Amino acid sequence: DDGNYIGKYKVGNQYEIAGVEYQPQQYDNFEEVGVASWYGDDFHGKKTANGEIYHMGDMTAAHPTLPLPSMVRITNLGNGKFVKVRVNDRGPFSKKRIVDVSEKAARELGFKDKGTANVKLEYLKEDTERLLRDLKIDK
Repeated sequence: DDGNYIGKYKVGNQYEIAGVEYQPQQYDNFEEVGVASWYGDDFHGKKTANGEIYHMGDMTAAHPTLPLPSMVRITNLGNGKFVKVRVNDRGPFSKKRIVDVSEKAARELGFKDKGTANVKLEYLKEDTERLLRDLKIDK
């Protein structure tokens, strides 16, 4: 538990970044395979899309359309390592990447030094519902 959660539940409206449209939504099932990257110093201490303060040492991630917060499992397809992280921000806004993870998550997934990895992202509906209950957040 990161202990510093102050964000709120947010799906959000459709938005456009660099000519690409994104439509946040609620999902029952969601899986995606693609490239993950990580973000650190430049964003450390700044507000995320749902109002939390980003901390590189938390197990968090940014995704363009999943509800905030959501729990996901990310598996590094190159080495089989996996983590559960809380999606609390929007991004990455690159056509080549599907998720940005915190520095800590990148380290645990084994790609911090490399910068990117091919991953599988899986939305964890039950874990997300438990998180919202534990944080007393209403959808």
